Amino acid sequence: MDPRFFFRYTILEDGSLGNLFWSDAMSRCDYRYFGDVISFDSTYRTNSYHRPLVIFVGVNNHTKTTIFGFGLLVDETVDTYTWILQTFLQAIHGKCPISVVTDGDKAMSKAIRLVMPTAVRRLCSWHLERNVQTNVGDSGFTQAYTHLMLTYMTELEFESEWLKVIDRFGLQHNE
Repeated sequence: MDPRFFFRYTILEDGSLGNLFWSDAMSRCDYRYFGDVISFDSTYRTNSYHRPLVIFVGVNNHTKTTIFGFGLLVDETVDTYTWILQTFLQAIHGKCPISVVTDGDKAMSKAIRLVMPTAVRRLCSWHLERNVQTNVGDSGFTQAYTHLMLTYMTELEFESEWLKVIDRFGLQHNE
């Protein structure tokens, strides 16, 4: 019913479904206008197929989430991520995003470097915040860190504020 619906899949040696990618016409159109920055994330085996689900997401001109495509993967290896990224580029006519926001997964990062070498990779603020809380364990520091991360300032202003926060929480020796 959707003549611009795009999908690709692989078949495993046993004849079962391997990787699957799909994107409908509206998602592909939205990417043309709002695909400068994408979030490339996978949820690990939380679906009924026990496979990683990849979602390509952006933000439209109304600051609303827009989906550019989905994938179900057999695993989270560099080869599999390379396949899904190459397939995504086919779906969106080769237009590489300017920035890709990820969770920092090493295989994902390597695949992005291989397939989208001009894209700037950024870590997701939610993951950064969670790592700060896990590694420092002080909710006050986490709040100060988040404030610094989300507030626009020059590099010089950031460096100055960062040193104040480190000093305030006594973290001079915390790597």
